[in-house]
Amino acid sequence: MLKIQFKKTDFKNTKADLGLVFIPKKNLKEKWIESKNFKDFGYEGEGIFLDQQNHILYLGVEDFSVDALREGSFQAICFVKKMPFKNLKLGIYGDGMLMQGIFLGLLLGMYEFNKYKSKTKISALKEIFIVNEGISKDIPKDLAKNLISAEILAQSIVLVRDAINTPPEDATPLFLAKLAESIAKENKLTCKIGDEKFLAKEKMGAFLAVNRASIHPPRLIHLTYKPKKPKARIVIVGKGLTYDSGGLSLKPADYMVTMKADKSGGCAVLGVINAVAKMGINVELHAIVGATENMIGGNAYKPDDVLLSREGKTIEVRNTDAEGRLVLADCLSYAQDIKPDCLIDFATLTGACVVGLGEYTSGVMGHNEELKTRFENAALKSGELATRLSFNKHLRKLIDSKIADVSNVASSRYGGAITAGMFLSEFIREEYKDKWLHIDIAGPAYVERDWDINTYGASGAGVRACVQFLLDFVKKD
Repeated sequence: MLKIQFKKTDFKNTKADLGLVFIPKKNLKEKWIESKNFKDFGYEGEGIFLDQQNHILYLGVEDFSVDALREGSFQAICFVKKMPFKNLKLGIYGDGMLMQGIFLGLLLGMYEFNKYKSKTKISALKEIFIVNEGISKDIPKDLAKNLISAEILAQSIVLVRDAINTPPEDATPLFLAKLAESIAKENKLTCKIGDEKFLAKEKMGAFLAVNRASIHPPRLIHLTYKPKKPKARIVIVGKGLTYDSGGLSLKPADYMVTMKADKSGGCAVLGVINAVAKMGINVELHAIVGATENMIGGNAYKPDDVLLSREGKTIEVRNTDAEGRLVLADCLSYAQDIKPDCLIDFATLTGACVVGLGEYTSGVMGHNEELKTRFENAALKSGELATRLSFNKHLRKLIDSKIADVSNVASSRYGGAITAGMFLSEFIREEYKDKWLHIDIAGPAYVERDWDINTYGASGAGVRACVQFLLDFVKKD
């Protein structure tokens, strides 16, 4: 990871291989015309001009907002890391939260998943100098705290991205369990790993059914972070499908590609608890992951099966590719026994959410409109895109079953993200209905092109949003 350090010298008097300056795009052309020393590189439609004589890189941004500067920082590093510069200097552009966004963009700009490549190119870029731009005599003290927060978030997001990007042959449920154990050891967390016998004892019939045809045993992962006097008890639950073939309702071949990313919700909650523990946020946090595969075989669960969930409700299986909600149903039941003040699940649950909201936005669902708004605002504040989706009684009718308590898929293809959320709601007890949120991250969790501050592949969606939500939750409550 890049080393970012503060310098007391100003921009002009700080020695560095390259300087980075952000300029509003509307002014960029004028700046370019002023000198003949510029070379126009461009970057996916964005203006990048290099003053070769003075060794300054000018990058065009929409404005000086945190979102624009975070993305601009990311773009700058993606460009510079391919060049022979060892260090770079950058001035202060605003307050702590704005600079924290810049720090995060700089750090994540270095991310590449090249574990499986035989040859990798090591970037020369090692250091970033943050220098005074004349805003005050000294570097503001709070910037050091903002840098630490950005470094923790970046490290947690990288942890999540690496786990999601790891192929299913290696990233099995046992892989996720070992990752959880290493996070627990590093942060002194309590770690419980439940095996098949544990799941059977807990009567997690839906979870076990999904796993039946896999040669890799399932695991229920439960990490706990508990400070001395926590202000709240929060439980976060993640869908950890390390691979999803669709089961007997087999996916088309093209749709199986990228299904290693079906563990994104589970990986996200591991990243969140890693960040929360390192930041020392004053909240008791439980991270629960249902880790399994959904495969095919002679003993696979079938359409027409009726499963008995941990909550005691029966589920008619009409499509084995709607498996994540079955795993989550049992995990959410387990989570409610912890008696949380707030319960949130993260899952790459439905393609319907991607169709409705696009690839970059998460869907926020639940019964409590105020809580949904709080999460949406926290997500946007963190730099993630999220929007609320509403439940309604007419869509609920679509998951009725003639032979069981509920069907695992709706009788209509329309509103699939919402009916999936309403299915999960069937396993939320009445006393927790207003404390529960369902976050469908199917769109932004894994995208096969660079966007915002994300490279090809896993983004770590949910980590920034949830950490910010927890920070705000503690302040409010």
